[in-house]
Amino acid sequence: MILAERLTCGYQDKIILKDVSISLAQGSFTTLLGPNGAGKSTLLYALMGFLKLKSGRIAIQNRELDQITRAELAKMVAYIPQELHSEFEYSVQDTVLMGRFPFMGLLQKYEDTDLLLVRETLERLALFPLRDRFLHQLSGGEKQRVFIARALVQETPFILLDESLSQLDINYQLDTMRLLRKICTDQNKGILLISHNLNLSANFSDIMIFMKDGSILAQGKPHELMREDILYQLFGVPLQTSLNPLSNTNNIVYPG
Repeated sequence: MILAERLTCGYQDKIILKDVSISLAQGSFTTLLGPNGAGKSTLLYALMGFLKLKSGRIAIQNRELDQITRAELAKMVAYIPQELHSEFEYSVQDTVLMGRFPFMGLLQKYEDTDLLLVRETLERLALFPLRDRFLHQLSGGEKQRVFIARALVQETPFILLDESLSQLDINYQLDTMRLLRKICTDQNKGILLISHNLNLSANFSDIMIFMKDGSILAQGKPHELMREDILYQLFGVPLQTSLNPLSNTNNIVYPG
């Protein structure tokens, strides 16, 4: 489990997170939602140890985060940032293969099992035909899927994704959400995804967390949070919901 208790932190003298507490269990698919500037990405940075806490604590698998080395953390949590840049040009296959780096010793080569895992993951994310292309030859959505694949082959108990679906077409968003849902269930992974798509999040996640102004507004199961009164508190605009008969969960109904 990842446990964050009463986190307060930010950048230099600016406080962003204010007394934030969340938990992420293995086998749970959690989505983090809220307006721009709510502190969602900052929370992920804190969970990855990128920010120094003003107060509070973070524990991963019952170990305090500040006692975990970066090498150890790479075997526990895979992180996909919102914006992905690379100084060097790598092929799709080589980029995904980098996800196996934490498991390699000094001067160790990739094993056949590493290559097989990469191939299977590329096939599952419809990237295998693109395996020899370089990243600059890909669309934004294709690049996002490559880095999702790299996180998957890292085989960590937890995966944190910062708006990693934002550049994907709807068919790939659905495919990726189904894949993450399946991986979460079949492989007992804890997944935390920052998203702006309330309906997809409600339909696929176990837990939704609503953030506003650096604090947790509400967290719970989708049927508990997809309510018009809570959504109004979150976004400040009236939003209507209706039961989706396919997912049996309330979804937003957009006016014409």
